[in-house]
Amino acid sequence: MTQYKNLFQALDLRHRSLDNRIVFGAHTANMADLGLPGERHRGYYEERAIGGAAMIVVEPMPVHPTAVLTRGNFRHCDDAVIPYFRKITDAVHEHGTTILQQLYHVGQHGDSDLSFMPHWSPSGMPSYHDSDGSHAMRESEILEVIDCFTRAAQRCQAAGFDGVDLFAAYNALLDQFWTPWSNQRDDRWGGSLENRCRLSLSIINSIRAACGEDFIIGMSISHSEETPYVMTLEQLQEVIVAHDNSGNLDYVSCGAGNYIDYDRLMATFVYGEKQGVPLAAALKSVVSHARITAECHIRTPENADYTIASGDSDLVSIVRGQIADPHWVNKTRDNRHQDIRGCISCNQMCWGRRSRDYWISCLINPSAGREFEWGGDRFEQAETASKVLVVGGGPAGMEAARVAAERGHQVTLVEALGDLGGQFRLAGLAPRRGQITELMGWYLRQFERLGVEVRYFTPMDEQDIIEFGADEVVLATGSLPDDRARQRWLPAADELPGLQHGKVFPCEEVLRDQAELGKSVIVLDEGGNWRGTGTAWFLADKGHEVTIVTPDPMIGKELTRTTSDFQIRSNLAKLGATFMLESVIERWHGDRAEIRSLLDGSTSSVAASAIVTATTNRVHNEIELALADTDIRFHVIGDAATPRQAPYAFHDGRKIGLAL
Repeated sequence: MTQYKNLFQALDLRHRSLDNRIVFGAHTANMADLGLPGERHRGYYEERAIGGAAMIVVEPMPVHPTAVLTRGNFRHCDDAVIPYFRKITDAVHEHGTTILQQLYHVGQHGDSDLSFMPHWSPSGMPSYHDSDGSHAMRESEILEVIDCFTRAAQRCQAAGFDGVDLFAAYNALLDQFWTPWSNQRDDRWGGSLENRCRLSLSIINSIRAACGEDFIIGMSISHSEETPYVMTLEQLQEVIVAHDNSGNLDYVSCGAGNYIDYDRLMATFVYGEKQGVPLAAALKSVVSHARITAECHIRTPENADYTIASGDSDLVSIVRGQIADPHWVNKTRDNRHQDIRGCISCNQMCWGRRSRDYWISCLINPSAGREFEWGGDRFEQAETASKVLVVGGGPAGMEAARVAAERGHQVTLVEALGDLGGQFRLAGLAPRRGQITELMGWYLRQFERLGVEVRYFTPMDEQDIIEFGADEVVLATGSLPDDRARQRWLPAADELPGLQHGKVFPCEEVLRDQAELGKSVIVLDEGGNWRGTGTAWFLADKGHEVTIVTPDPMIGKELTRTTSDFQIRSNLAKLGATFMLESVIERWHGDRAEIRSLLDGSTSSVAASAIVTATTNRVHNEIELALADTDIRFHVIGDAATPRQAPYAFHDGRKIGLAL
């Protein structure tokens, strides 16, 4: 029997019986092809059904031309989607999982780049998605939206969905009508609570009449204490009670943040866990019919089980956790929680790819989005078991070793240092990044389970590899910091001017405690990602006076795609860090640096006891070159092929592990 007994209680929801309390909630996977779901979608959702999710809510369907928000949105108002969705619902139902689809309209926060339509809203308020305005809806347009929601729900029912989830979170259209700040109407759609709820209640009642009693109607909402002018907790309680009293609303899913408090929508590791639980608990105390789902940064079985046990919610939505490990539910049920590959809350490949309008994936689970090609996280045995040597224990090497062993190969992993993880492990030393260290522990448990031999303090050259006698050799030797500290935006200089004065250290040496820095430090950050900003945070947190020099127009430019950029800038500013933007280091004098502005060419002198560099790495490929003229079968992966960020190392490891 599972130790998480609260999570595995059955629950009735309208005409469906859920055998556990875990939902794979709605999120934009962005995988549509010309507006139609295909095999990528089917494989993605079916894998989570195989993994044990009791209910899946498929990503939002725009209900109207003005609601289109992403390139991967499904076709709105078009019956052509029905047979394509039927393939997904049939596949998910085959595993006993309930499946719904979310329906949405984001109102004033639309995206004209994709919709080429005006933004509709209650009162013509500006967008917080971009710099556009919006159009105050006429009553005929409000009625049109009600009809479109209803027709979309009927389309979902025809496609085999068990119900729909109405998107009212993040200050989307329904929330905009609820909120006095964004609804300043003086007709029957604004003013009183009854009037402000008229649109959403009309949609719910219309769907119930059109789709019948055996059809689940849920709603997703959110709250942010940072923006009480959008909606206070007490106001939200009043709104949800009004809907609950209709008897037609079956559940409410409770998240965090909104389009104004944007970085809390998918909270990264800079935030605490269980972000949506306070809202869930507040609503659970006032509803009498609707079930309550808690979502947003509920990572672990312990947190999920406690949320149910404490009475804070009836269900929990685990999204990123089931992206990272699609078998999260079954492993929890079977008391194999130590085998769960825990989400590290980085947002790099889920929200990060979505924010650039690509289909989503996962940094630590590169099969996400490729389930139809790679079989999810279930592995077929290789036709012939081979003796495999993996050289290098960073992300690429660890994943290659794990997957090869899962497929039945005899695997030896050699690492020159005394621990695994390479530069990725060092990232786990930055503030609040302990989830990376947890992931290293997960790999060690998998290696023990799979019989992977791990040899530490074992550097290898080409002769060592030849003598080892492996059938297949995987070179995952990684990359090295550029010992010349070259700046991409000072391209005429082949090294940092003044490098000979010393006291210049790559961030890896800093995190390994191998650098004598002194009090005042300049961090040269050319990446705009966690390598530089995380090191700066690490130093500032330890009391160093930190000046960050970057050629970018903002600190953490690449982190904007993960929504964590504001928080890192805020934390650095609170710790007294100085930002020098759109600048390069013109010259280092050993105790001060001349900083040149890329905007106007002006220079300023900054006193410092050391420079810490986060510049582009170079490949560590000496073994590859030495083996090139031998008969050894070898494969080069990860940073040893090209220095990149961590997702691509994990990807390379998974790919070669499947190919061996």
